[in-house]
Amino acid sequence: MERVIADFSSIETELDSFDAEKRRAVLTRLARTATGALATVPAANVNMHMHSFFSYNAAGHSPSHLAWQAFDSALYAAGLCDFDVLDGLSEFLAAGLLLRLRATVNLETRAYLKEFAGLEINSPGEPGVTYLMGAGFCRPVDPDTREGQTLSSFKEQAALRNKALVARINAQLEAGALDYEADVLPLTPAGYATERHIVKAYIRKTSAVQAKPKAFESFWAQTLKSKPAEVEALQKDPVAFEEKVRARLVKQGGLGYEEPTPAAFPKADDFMAWVKSCRAIPMATWLDGTSKGESDGRKMLECLQAKGAAALNIIPDRNWNIEDSKIRALKLRKLGDIVGIAREMQMPLSIGTEMNKDGQPPFDDLSGEALRPYAPAFLDGARVLVGHGWLSRYADFPYTGEAAAAEFGRDLAAKNAFFAATGKLPPVDQRVAKRLEDLGPERALGYIRESVRVGRWATRYRRQAADANAGNQET
Repeated sequence: MERVIADFSSIETELDSFDAEKRRAVLTRLARTATGALATVPAANVNMHMHSFFSYNAAGHSPSHLAWQAFDSALYAAGLCDFDVLDGLSEFLAAGLLLRLRATVNLETRAYLKEFAGLEINSPGEPGVTYLMGAGFCRPVDPDTREGQTLSSFKEQAALRNKALVARINAQLEAGALDYEADVLPLTPAGYATERHIVKAYIRKTSAVQAKPKAFESFWAQTLKSKPAEVEALQKDPVAFEEKVRARLVKQGGLGYEEPTPAAFPKADDFMAWVKSCRAIPMATWLDGTSKGESDGRKMLECLQAKGAAALNIIPDRNWNIEDSKIRALKLRKLGDIVGIAREMQMPLSIGTEMNKDGQPPFDDLSGEALRPYAPAFLDGARVLVGHGWLSRYADFPYTGEAAAAEFGRDLAAKNAFFAATGKLPPVDQRVAKRLEDLGPERALGYIRESVRVGRWATRYRRQAADANAGNQET
């Protein structure tokens, strides 16, 4: 898609500064310049799963940059989704208000699912391990609470896994050995690193140590069990080279690989209970349906739904953007199957492109032949997540909360319809946000219901609320 607003590329790079104040100032300047530029652009696509530099983004983008990119692409809605941290939450939601972008914040982790122990699910080479998410966090988690301590434990557990991984690789790769604190953590703005940071750090370190090209190629040829000429050719495609190094260092059969154990990851039950206690939506994830664990999609979703999962995340690009026509046809069929099962189970669907690997698109084109049949379901799912965020933040009415359970009971279809209708309202901007906050939770819920009824942010209810605040009886 072509850019729909003026070219601001000269200052966009400043959005990725590790200085939060600079990011805020640049985004404010961009928003002021671009006000109203997208008024006539139809919004038909979403990306509800974007990693920022607080975990790993291939382009090094911050939450502000991701929000700006979503605005620039005229997305209907966008979701930040970092691994094990919520460090970008306030920044992304504030950017959404500033840009009038429907924004939500998710968290992703790897958890141990005991019922599928021994089966590969959706984390390749890690039997019993599944990716899980919490969707629609709308406020920072207080570090002094039990929820805050649990959040800290996710980060700490990941750091322990990372350090152990680096130690195992270092033992077999002495010439390019890393110092985790000195070589890996500086690549991040807030001290959280992923496997991809580690791989990038090894490539950088060996590039510095083996300064001459021939020495670098000889080193990696030996490590990758390849020929120097093949390494030289691989380097022309940095993405392919990095993936090759990643496979050799950290994946199954690699130098640092270790069979996962239940103790190394949070338990699936515990993670989903934590998500719900944070007033967010526990969400299952699905890769492509080709593993043993995902071969029976209904069985997997029923297991996770029984533990509290209420929505499903999918990365559609992995099911259609494939050169081999037979594999593409197989994966598209499996995509259709899992979408159908999730809809039968009334589990809202969240989609995205991750953006933690070079080459991943900024959003899925829902008008394309492969995804067009599922576009209404994907758009509806985004609306549910956005609606949940607004209802939770301003009206104390989260999707998985007691109030919603009391109102809708087991009628998930009715609940989904209400939350989707809320997310279909025009984006909440700073003015609407202040109005909702001033009303307080009870009146804000009434105001949102009235707005859903009329299909836009209501004005009549606002006047009634103002009269009530002045001491008049509200009708």
